Amino acid sequence: MHKRLLLLFVLLLALTGLKAQPLIKVTGLVTNELKQPLPEVTVRVMGQDQSSLTDEKGNYTIYSSSTSFVLKYFLLGYKPVLITISHDQAGRLIQNVSLSESSNELEQVRITSRQNQLSNSTTINIAGIAAMPSPSGNFESILKTLPGVSANNELSAQYSVRGGSFDENLVYVNDIEINRPVLIRNGQQEGLSFINSELLSSAKFSAGGFEARYGDKLSSVLDVKYGRPDSSQTVLTVGLNGASLSTKLLRQHSFLLAGLRYKNNTGILNTQENKGSYRPNFTDAQLIFQQELSPKVSLNFLGSINSGTFKLIPESRQTEFGTLSRTMRLNVDYDGEETDDYRTLAGAITTLYTPKPNMVVKWINSYFNTLEREKIDIQAAYFLSELSPVLENQGSGPGATNKGIGGYFTFADNRLRSQSFSSELKGDQTFNSHTFSWGLRFEHKNYNDQLNEYSLIDSAGITRFYGGPVIEAKNKLNIRYYSAYVQDSYRLSAHTDLQLGLRVNYNDLSEQLLFSPRLLLAYRPSGNNKIFRWSAGVYQQAPDYRSIRDFLGQLNLRQKAQRSYNASAGMDYAFDGLGTRLKFSTEAYFKYQDRLIPYMMDNVRIRYLAGETAKGYTYGADFSIGGEFVKDLVSHFRLSLMKAEQNIANDQAGMLKRPTDQRLNFSAYFQDRLLNSPTYKVHLNLLYGSELPIGAPSSTRYTDNFHIPAYKRIDIGFSKDFLDDAALRKPGFLDKYFSSCALYAEVFNLLNIDNTVSYLWLKDLNNVQYAIPNYLTGRRINLKLIIKFKNSK
Repeated sequence: MHKRLLLLFVLLLALTGLKAQPLIKVTGLVTNELKQPLPEVTVRVMGQDQSSLTDEKGNYTIYSSSTSFVLKYFLLGYKPVLITISHDQAGRLIQNVSLSESSNELEQVRITSRQNQLSNSTTINIAGIAAMPSPSGNFESILKTLPGVSANNELSAQYSVRGGSFDENLVYVNDIEINRPVLIRNGQQEGLSFINSELLSSAKFSAGGFEARYGDKLSSVLDVKYGRPDSSQTVLTVGLNGASLSTKLLRQHSFLLAGLRYKNNTGILNTQENKGSYRPNFTDAQLIFQQELSPKVSLNFLGSINSGTFKLIPESRQTEFGTLSRTMRLNVDYDGEETDDYRTLAGAITTLYTPKPNMVVKWINSYFNTLEREKIDIQAAYFLSELSPVLENQGSGPGATNKGIGGYFTFADNRLRSQSFSSELKGDQTFNSHTFSWGLRFEHKNYNDQLNEYSLIDSAGITRFYGGPVIEAKNKLNIRYYSAYVQDSYRLSAHTDLQLGLRVNYNDLSEQLLFSPRLLLAYRPSGNNKIFRWSAGVYQQAPDYRSIRDFLGQLNLRQKAQRSYNASAGMDYAFDGLGTRLKFSTEAYFKYQDRLIPYMMDNVRIRYLAGETAKGYTYGADFSIGGEFVKDLVSHFRLSLMKAEQNIANDQAGMLKRPTDQRLNFSAYFQDRLLNSPTYKVHLNLLYGSELPIGAPSSTRYTDNFHIPAYKRIDIGFSKDFLDDAALRKPGFLDKYFSSCALYAEVFNLLNIDNTVSYLWLKDLNNVQYAIPNYLTGRRINLKLIIKFKNSK
């Protein structure tokens, strides 16, 4: 009896104590950056056992017995958020939260997120970009390791996707479509690409089958974001090829991102066979500022100045080519110089309006102004010889038989100014089972082009023109583009989602009203580690200035839009293996193009046959596997198979290979740590691309009777972060002022392979034509230091 009374007394005391504790009830809505509800977000009271999950509509409820506590919101693939709650008495609170995507989360394991299900794109691990050994240093280097992307030039930021040309790729920064220079004819003239990887918050890439929300081009979409940073930070990078400085400032209702970059790759260009004085100087400055004007309205500004000058005073060249049984040598002496320069000014203002928690509207206004100039005045005298076996005659070395003596002359004085203004209104609204998106866009482009160029070759006393007659043209062109889209992402069942979209566009050049329907169906089995996708759609690319200008600089103002019918089927599969979480992806695709503008490639310059049309097809399959084989270091491997052919109307040649018909691409980006010294890391980048078709010069008819050999390249880098978390001892001075201090030693083109980018065509005394390869860069050692400063208190 006494025991029962004692137990009752203890219970009463406990109940009294509990009653004395105030009970706080917190409810709210968790959304992503597009204000779309996020289900299955974990909400936890730090230091207590209380936790909850958001429902399908993103709503949650959680209780706390303390008046002051911290709530943590986290979901795989998103940055966790901590919010301090302080309330004097018991009651109800409403706390809405927005989570932003985490670029450092492995995309290999994020396929289980429903937010990724209706997206035919790859999330790029931007955290590893700085470690990738790349001679260009541009963000696009990582794209060349992705499925569907072809590789054949380490100096260029341009890329080909699933048989498409460089002009068929869309690039967005903060939903702003980026305009790029068009006069570049050699990869060595390219400087800094628009994207500053140090300012990125996320990046996604689609090699095809992309949504209706994206624009009207045939091949791919690169969608990057300069978003709100986690914290304030300053990063300094100094290397043999240039330097950069970036800073991120975070405030409660605003943030600022700023970046300065400088590039001078003289050392890399000096490894080429053309010897001379290289003076490449490229600079870039970018500023992003966002201010929250009210809880529902914010304003974002993006400004950029990108400029570059490439100057070359060539002196000499010696190239050996041919076979083991027959080796040829070309010796060239040069006179003259080449100067290429460009400047791009860009600005954009975005107004973000959130009238409801489930609705967001953006008004984007952007302006691009680009000036490009080419000045080339180079003459050369050459001696072409055939090498014979080594003669032991006074140590004179290999004998040589004269095959031809001649010269060639190249002149160009070109100037192109292009301006683009666009205004776009777009919105997204999420309902119970679907997300509806829409957009309206107007763009006005203006071109002012002056062309004056010619090339002359004198082979063995016979004067021959290469590239056609003298080109003299002055062109002025204005084009207005109007486009709109609607898109609905609908949940058919717990495992199946359907996305339907339609784009409509019109331009006053071709005067066509174009309709482009698109579909994406995704199915995720109950196992939650697989996603199957099927896509189909019509993609139509309206004519632009470059595609309507022919070899002579004349404009085909009657050109119609290019059109492609695309279909694909793919799968993502996440599994555990090799001691880590891996993701295997594969996709098969087919594209039928009933209206194409054929073109020929000259280095990285696209030369359109503007008055011709063609029909063609492209089909292939991509395979990739990747994961965190070593903690915090992502590695991935991919294999791409493809065939691309076309039939040019009325040329009687039948089906021919397209210039981008690269049948096989393989890439591997592997990272590792030294077992006994984990602060030391190795970064290996391997690329292989099979041969590319090319035709002989002096012909306005497209041919594919020659080829550029396979592209093979290995770049390797070694790094040490003196402040790595795995370091047993950290230098006191560095630890006091810096959060990271990493030194990189890189070897570009480790095996010193001679990769061919184009050909110089010459004839000998017997009127036999030779294709003399123009090689890319050789082996080169690079050093760079990346320092991240600690935040000032």
